[in-house]
Amino acid sequence: MSTEVAQRADFSRIRYAQCWEDADILVEALDPKPGQVCLSIASAGDNAFALLSRAPARVIALDLNPAQLACLELRVAAYRSLKHGELLELIGSVPSLRRDGLYQRCRRALSTEVRAFWDAHPGEIARGIGGAGKFEHYFAVFRRFVLPLVHTRARVTRLLRGGEHDERNRFYRETWNSLRWRLLFRVFFSRFMMGRLGRDPSFFRYVEGSVATRIFARAQHALTELDPAENPYLQWILTGQHQTALPFALRAENFDKIRHHLDRLEWRLMPLEDFLAEAGPRAIDHFNLSDIFEYMSPDNYHALLARLVTAGRPGGRLAYWNMLAPRSRPESMAGQLRPLDDLAARLHEQDKAFFYSRFVVEEISA
Repeated sequence: MSTEVAQRADFSRIRYAQCWEDADILVEALDPKPGQVCLSIASAGDNAFALLSRAPARVIALDLNPAQLACLELRVAAYRSLKHGELLELIGSVPSLRRDGLYQRCRRALSTEVRAFWDAHPGEIARGIGGAGKFEHYFAVFRRFVLPLVHTRARVTRLLRGGEHDERNRFYRETWNSLRWRLLFRVFFSRFMMGRLGRDPSFFRYVEGSVATRIFARAQHALTELDPAENPYLQWILTGQHQTALPFALRAENFDKIRHHLDRLEWRLMPLEDFLAEAGPRAIDHFNLSDIFEYMSPDNYHALLARLVTAGRPGGRLAYWNMLAPRSRPESMAGQLRPLDDLAARLHEQDKAFFYSRFVVEEISA
């Protein structure tokens, strides 16, 4: 059974060279325990690694795109072959002039197909593999050509320095939130521009309302209510590196936890629907579903949700994001899934990857 989006979207290149979902809130939402089984949409692998840090028995990472799994496999090799600081260099979190040498140390641990994939992309390796995706290229265009029309480098530095809540709000109100900022933001983060440069246009098929208006409101929250000095996603968008903050899977305190459990990680190139049929009932404790339901019709979403519940174990959890298409458990499944709305709303307020309009956490009933 093929998933709906596979029939329309192009999966021939890296779409996301990083996971643009906050693993801090994901790990807290799912709260995986040793011995449990987690399933994760792979993307570039970061959030699967974050779940791995909790020592579950298995983490299964699925994707439809072989280029995404090439990102994950190279990271696995990097955790095994490099020190923590060297991993940050290879990703591009910090400056480096030796990324090709670091890649060569990882290369021997790659499969033949993945080795050939990365051998054909030396420029992406030299620039840092965390910038190799279409979505990251989209942010690079914003950073190089749009942001300088609005704010100086000194202002960007000041924004990312953060500060106390009142100080952040005052800087945003008096300096950052200019008319030009609002206008260019709404143009660049419009449905048309995001579809053309960032995401696949088909991903917006079920979107309701203005894309730019919703993202602008969430960006304002990230720049004022949250501290930019602690936001690795914002820092990458504005500078192309991680300045004073790192995503969960790249932090020093999580490096050894992830490396020590890499033998519990497996990855598959297959639709989620096919894996659920293979896994059978009550096989999975927790599901990181990214924002895959955005790309499905409501009917297909409800059908897949029912299959996830069948494959899940009682007390297990589903976590997923809504960017612009509203998706949550239908009332017809009230006896099978319990929304954890208070937990989800609290975590959404802390979400440093600020694109998403809602975070959903649902628990499988006994």
